[in-house]
Amino acid sequence: MENKEKQIVEIINKSEPLKRLLRVCQESSLPHDYYIGAGCIADTVWNYLSGNPLTYGISDVDVVYFDDKNTAIENEVKRLLIERLGKFPFKLDVKNEARVHLWYKQKFGFPIEPYTSLENAIDSWPTTATSLGIRREKKDFYVIYAPYQLDDLFSMVIRPNKKMITKEIYEKKAEKWQGKWDKLTIIPW
Repeated sequence: MENKEKQIVEIINKSEPLKRLLRVCQESSLPHDYYIGAGCIADTVWNYLSGNPLTYGISDVDVVYFDDKNTAIENEVKRLLIERLGKFPFKLDVKNEARVHLWYKQKFGFPIEPYTSLENAIDSWPTTATSLGIRREKKDFYVIYAPYQLDDLFSMVIRPNKKMITKEIYEKKAEKWQGKWDKLTIIPW
């Protein structure tokens, strides 16, 4: 594991809610290709780097998986995780990325092609710093997927990933994050 990947694991393990969620996901027999990802990981790292409480500014936690054979169990997976987590400080957002194309146009105003894998979905997330996921496979073994590396995350740089996001969505997200972490560097569209 590379140095920045080790740092992410160390930081996430200092966050009791995320550490517990990773353990619960591992023990709950989720599909093998699941991740906890996006904003909750970036927010936690930025909090650590900024000296904030690790839970500061986190509105929800994304648990994503890919199952194109059984697309009807997303709510059941969410219910199972909520039940096993008990009291949890964040909203849990569970998504089967194999289904996103079915609702994306209604939510964001334009259609997308179906994702072919979980990694294909993460590749399209809005920024290079937040296009990442982590999962725990064994007690001390973690898998991290970060297609744009981890430099922007640890440098607190917000750079648009233009694979799918619109300028308006990017600018809205960047403005929201800048209001929480004033040390962020926002790269213009």
